Amino acid sequence: MSNLVKAIRIEQNGGPEVLKLVEIEVPAPADNEITIRQHAAGLNFIDIYFRDGLYKNPLPHGLGFEGAGDVIAVGKAVKQFKVGDRVAYGQSPLGGYAQARNVPAAQVVKLPKGITYEQAAAIMLKGLTVQYLFRQTYRLQGGETILFHAAAGGVGLIACQWAKALGVKLIGTVSSPEKAALAKAHGAWQVIDYSRENVVERVMELTKGKKVPVVYDGVGKDTWVTSLDCLQPRGLMVSYGNASGAVDGVNLGILAAKGSLFVTRPTLGTHVNTAEKMQAAADELFDLVLKKKIKVRIDQRYPLEQAGAAQTALAARKTTGATVFTLD
Repeated sequence: MSNLVKAIRIEQNGGPEVLKLVEIEVPAPADNEITIRQHAAGLNFIDIYFRDGLYKNPLPHGLGFEGAGDVIAVGKAVKQFKVGDRVAYGQSPLGGYAQARNVPAAQVVKLPKGITYEQAAAIMLKGLTVQYLFRQTYRLQGGETILFHAAAGGVGLIACQWAKALGVKLIGTVSSPEKAALAKAHGAWQVIDYSRENVVERVMELTKGKKVPVVYDGVGKDTWVTSLDCLQPRGLMVSYGNASGAVDGVNLGILAAKGSLFVTRPTLGTHVNTAEKMQAAADELFDLVLKKKIKVRIDQRYPLEQAGAAQTALAARKTTGATVFTLD
């Protein structure tokens, strides 16, 4: 393989037009890194935040946090991987949109035989997100009724299935009848189409006035108050993303008024900040995939040169399930 590989870089923040397909040289891995020849990379909302500048990073830089492929070189200090290993990652320095790249070994996990590169690139970031939300941020025991926004998206469809596997009743919100059917098919207990129904009223009906102990909200600004209004007294608002824009200007008094509520703004990185925690979270995810309790739904595939179109479709809510870049 020549050292030159195709990759997406940006030189300034902005719309999809700032994405440039370039040829880059992949240097030898640092002592604690491995070089991965990637077969697939994942697309996530966070990629758009870094592209448009909502999240800051020194320019120029690559994009993407998620990928899967084969190890082609190993840094001096790396013991757990060897050339030829099948691997995947869902947390990394920016740069997943590339045919090959270096990644710190502590952020990489071994990929079991029964899971394809595309499946891994579709579930690492999204699946590990559900793992930390359901098993760490608010540890679901089974039997709870919960509210999960954007239930037909990439994270949402994994959440629907994981909730069902845990014996949890997931109420999902969606924006269309098609997405409602999709979330139901993936294990949502009930679905609310917010374009046609009042979310708070429906949650009250479905819970017989009790509301829910936890709301998982990756939407942000547009759903903030709705989410708080669906919580039981002393319930937990988990605001883990901002697809509609960031939540800001929050008056803490609203938490008192609505019932001594808790709120957290967690990120995956804090929950999988060692190689051991990363592998343990991935093993729990892979186990559910191998047992067919979580089916990986990839509804969109793009080559790297269409990264702009892929991000545009995601931002316009035109996608369902996961989107991957095919790199072979």
